[in-house]
Amino acid sequence: PMSCPNPCSPHVLLQVAALERQIFDFLGYQWAPILANFLHIMAVILGIFGTVQYRSRYLMMYAVWLVLWVGWNAFIICFYLEVGRLSQDRDFIMTFNTSLHRSWWMENGPGCLVTPVLNSNLAPEDHHVITVSGCLLDYQYIEVVSSATQIFLALFGFVYACYVSKVFLEEEDSFDFIGGFDSYGYQAPQKTSHLQLQPLYT
Repeated sequence: PMSCPNPCSPHVLLQVAALERQIFDFLGYQWAPILANFLHIMAVILGIFGTVQYRSRYLMMYAVWLVLWVGWNAFIICFYLEVGRLSQDRDFIMTFNTSLHRSWWMENGPGCLVTPVLNSNLAPEDHHVITVSGCLLDYQYIEVVSSATQIFLALFGFVYACYVSKVFLEEEDSFDFIGGFDSYGYQAPQKTSHLQLQPLYT
C-alpha cells in the first residue's frame, strides 16, 4: 500500500488563513479579493482531496494555482504600498469600481479612532467623510502583512504539493511495473481442449 503524508499539515493552515482573509474582505466589501479567496478555498479543498485520494494530477493543478495565488498577493502588496502608478485614492480595483469602500482595517485597526466630519462638501452622494487617527498600525500595512503571510504559506504549500505528487507518481510506477499483478498470484486462465479421443475400429 502507498504511504500517505499527513494531508492536514499545510492545508489546514492555508484553509484557516484563507477563511480569515475572506471574512475581513467581506466586512470591507472588497469584491475582487472575495472572488480570489473563494477560488483559493476551492483550490485548497482540491489539494486536500488529491492528497487523501492519492491523485497526483489534482496536486499538480493545486500547485499551479498556488503560483497564481502568489502573484495575486504580490499585486495586493504593490497596490497598498502604491508601487508605480497604483493609487488607493484613484483606483478602486478591490471593489471592481462599484463603490468607495476601503479595507475593513481602515476604521477597525488596532487603536484607531474614527471621527465623522459633519457637513463636509467633499462627501459624494450617500457617503460621509471620516477622519481616522491613533492607529497603532495603518490599514495598508495590515493588508501587506496579511498578503505576505499568504505568500509564505503558498510557497510552503507549493513545495509540499510538488513533493507529495512526486511520491505518488513514483509509487504508482513501482506498482505498475515492478511485480504488477504477479504479487497477487494472478495466473492467466489455461486453455482446455474440448476434443475427446474416440476409439478407432478397423
